[in-house]
Amino acid sequence: MRGARMHATVFKTLDVRPLLAHGAEPLDAIRARLESLAAGEGLTVIAPFLPAPLIELLRSEGWWASIERRSDGWAVNFWRD
Repeated sequence: MRGARMHATVFKTLDVRPLLAHGAEPLDAIRARLESLAAGEGLTVIAPFLPAPLIELLRSEGWWASIERRSDGWAVNFWRD
């Protein structure tokens, strides 16, 4: 989203599609993963739809984001400088 280069070198992946399929809200799981990241790490969230509210929320908290449309949904990379 923002025109910045990625500083994270390793991205961990969290596929939230199973959580959503079971009616669970994935925000707590996403936040837990973000809080567990070490320096130089980022998080890729896999979702069945573009999670625009999540992207805006995390951007307002200082996270950078890049988006990729995939055949099986969306991949959104989050990282901090």
